[in-house]
Amino acid sequence: MTRFLYFSITLLFLMLWSSCRKDFEFTPSTGTLQFSKDTVYLDTIFTNIGSSTYNLKVYNKSDNDIVIPNISLKEGFNSLYRLSIDGMLGENNGTPGSEGKVFENVEVLAKDSLFIFIETTVDIENQAATANQFLYTDAIEFDTGNNQQTVELVTLVQDAVFIFPDRDNTTKVIDTLTLNIAGELVVTDLQGRELLPDELTFTNEKPYVIYGFATVPPNETLTINAGARVHFHDNSGIIVPNGASIHVNGAFSNDQDLLENEVIFEGDRLEPNFSETTGQWGTIWLLDGSVNNTINYATIKNSTIGILSDGNPNETNNKLSISNSQIYNSSSFGILGRNTSISGENLVINNSGLSSFAGTLGGKYNFTHSTLVNYWNNGFRQFPAVLLNNFVLDEDNNATIADLTEANFNNCIIYGNDNPEILLDEIEDDAVVFNFKFTNCLIRFNDTNNNYTGDNYNFDDTLKYEGNIFNEQPDFKDPDSNQLIIGEDSAANGRGLATFSTQVPLDILNTNRTGSPDLGAYQHVTFPEED
Repeated sequence: MTRFLYFSITLLFLMLWSSCRKDFEFTPSTGTLQFSKDTVYLDTIFTNIGSSTYNLKVYNKSDNDIVIPNISLKEGFNSLYRLSIDGMLGENNGTPGSEGKVFENVEVLAKDSLFIFIETTVDIENQAATANQFLYTDAIEFDTGNNQQTVELVTLVQDAVFIFPDRDNTTKVIDTLTLNIAGELVVTDLQGRELLPDELTFTNEKPYVIYGFATVPPNETLTINAGARVHFHDNSGIIVPNGASIHVNGAFSNDQDLLENEVIFEGDRLEPNFSETTGQWGTIWLLDGSVNNTINYATIKNSTIGILSDGNPNETNNKLSISNSQIYNSSSFGILGRNTSISGENLVINNSGLSSFAGTLGGKYNFTHSTLVNYWNNGFRQFPAVLLNNFVLDEDNNATIADLTEANFNNCIIYGNDNPEILLDEIEDDAVVFNFKFTNCLIRFNDTNNNYTGDNYNFDDTLKYEGNIFNEQPDFKDPDSNQLIIGEDSAANGRGLATFSTQVPLDILNTNRTGSPDLGAYQHVTFPEED
């Protein structure tokens, strides 16, 4: 009985409360809305490629529930912007896809807000573009007449050369690549296609946007001119197969912020929050049999593996020669060599999920005046900045071994935020050699627990180590931000061997180093004092 009485009283109370409650009464807006932004800047996009989604918050700070009679784009149904308001897509003018332009009678409760999400896709060919760029603008209008308020919309649209995989016109299946790997034709599941003859020279007139893997035809050369910009979509890259070459012909830039003459490889997301995001695209892959690959004054950033080089360990002139170049923000390796031959001068590598440089399954490597460091801060890192080994394991854990013919590091800085930053992982076998030498390098290696033993870590062996400095500070400007120029307090200052500085007389910033060479790719500077 008591339970029934309690239930009855509760029900009666709810009925009386609901009968006294007024329904929401919405009054027309009076032009007093407030906004999180006066102008929404949608960052630079490529023509015909959709932007990211941007948001605008609209506040009703009055004590009244209001209705906004009309929210629309100034250009109406002709606008190239698209809106979504708290999940609503708006009116349709009878044309498919016309939603997201005009909204009627949008309600906002007192002291509440609503979200507007904004996107755009623009075809630059239909606009009056200048210098391959077009500033596209519109505005969101709230209400009409004297109560009208506006928020401007602005985005820069950039024209580009697009390289897409071929599609079958009937099935819409995207073509996949058949590659010549070690003399054997291998059908892969990689999307992409061979570059056409008129695509084998990349200029600086327009940026290039690559979807899938663009493959250089056998026995041809892809030439990339100074100032070119190459952007890659997710899971995309460049493949240089048997008999083919890539020549990246960048030049020194007077403006180190713009890098106007440098060739830049990066992802196709142009928004500022993606400018340093790792793993946005695949790799530049030099297959076994590719020859005479050269890279000068390039920045390779935000890839999975900056450069993957396979085979040709005995090339007289090296399979890859890379100079005056920077590789940053690779989610695994900056450069991964597998039984290959690479020479590097004024090379800077940093911020790699595994190793900045890994020479695996032997090979031949020579680095002079290079800064090979790793200040990865996106999680645990299991490998050092520089890794050398002479083997590869198959899925059954069986090892294939090969000669490490030579691995010379001269006047280099090998450092990072872990310890130690070199690993010499040799399977000892009389059938192969494991030759390396570090000469006049600044190295982080402090084996306090004596975990690294054996002849490879005998730092008194002058056949392997000579004139090196261990565990002293390089005094980088800001390694977390890939600013690896050294300051006047660096232990690397004046410690270079003149023999090697004569071979590379200018540093990566074109500063003469022959008088008193510093270690690494940069001569030191005096950093301004912080306020």
